[in-house]
Amino acid sequence: MTPEPAVTVPPVCAVICCYTRERLADVLAAVESVRAQPVAGLEVLVVVDHNPTLAAELAEILVGVRVIENAGPHGLSGARNTALDATSAALVAFLDDDATAEPGWLAALLAPFGDPAVVAVGGFAEPRWLAGRPAWFPPQFDWVIGCTHVGAPRTRAVVRNVIGCNMAFRTDAVRAVGGFRTDLGRVGRTPLGCEETELCIRLRQDHADMVVLHVPEARVVHTVPPERGTARYFFARCYAEGISKALVSSLVGASAGLSAERAYTAKVLPSAVAGNIVHALRRRDPGGLGRAATIVAGFGTTALGYVVGRVTRRGAGRGPAS
Repeated sequence: MTPEPAVTVPPVCAVICCYTRERLADVLAAVESVRAQPVAGLEVLVVVDHNPTLAAELAEILVGVRVIENAGPHGLSGARNTALDATSAALVAFLDDDATAEPGWLAALLAPFGDPAVVAVGGFAEPRWLAGRPAWFPPQFDWVIGCTHVGAPRTRAVVRNVIGCNMAFRTDAVRAVGGFRTDLGRVGRTPLGCEETELCIRLRQDHADMVVLHVPEARVVHTVPPERGTARYFFARCYAEGISKALVSSLVGASAGLSAERAYTAKVLPSAVAGNIVHALRRRDPGGLGRAATIVAGFGTTALGYVVGRVTRRGAGRGPAS
């Protein structure tokens, strides 16, 4: 009998999830930045969220790249889970459709997995403001635009969770805990999130001997369109973050769900408010006062979203998980 050909298992699958043709140029740039990574046996997978027309167009343009449609519920979590089901790679890396990977990104992101104790790795995301950073927008709130904020580790460190636009996981470990929750995360332009936070917490709860690692050398550049530099988007995103944090806390417990936020609100934000006020007075820079006021208002809006989210969950009879 003729032996069956050996099946080649890719060591890593790099995944880009997308949903709209408005970002076609961004998607193509993201794919090319991944294909330029000098990693042997790399599989590149594009998952399109319930947009057959876009999927067909990308399949025609992206020769040598797998393009598939989201087989799960609408949204980013469903698309990511589709990727997990579609690959045989031992490691899976995720890059946002409006981000580009810097040279050496994937090698830096994958290197820590040589340690069997590492279950997830996240990198650094730098904003690329298409209309410039508004003077009032504090870098301590860069998480609003999906980027690494001031106050996050700047050196390699064990962390609670990775950043969604730049992360990698052991595929089998994520599958074993059920993948990303589809009742969390962004659906189209709805600015909910925290699905990767909840997943990282769940992974650690299931694998107490494993760690989640932040590796700042794994760098990506995340595009920030003009509409995300508006006060309207800023406060909508802060409120949605509070709602999302309330949901995560109800699922994993407030201790785990808010562990990173306690130091951020107790140390990073008060220091930033004081620093911006001093800067404004010494240099007569009204932007400093604007940033200080935005920090206070942003924190208040996020806290309001959290309280509303907790009350809503309790009213629906879905309190904290035991």
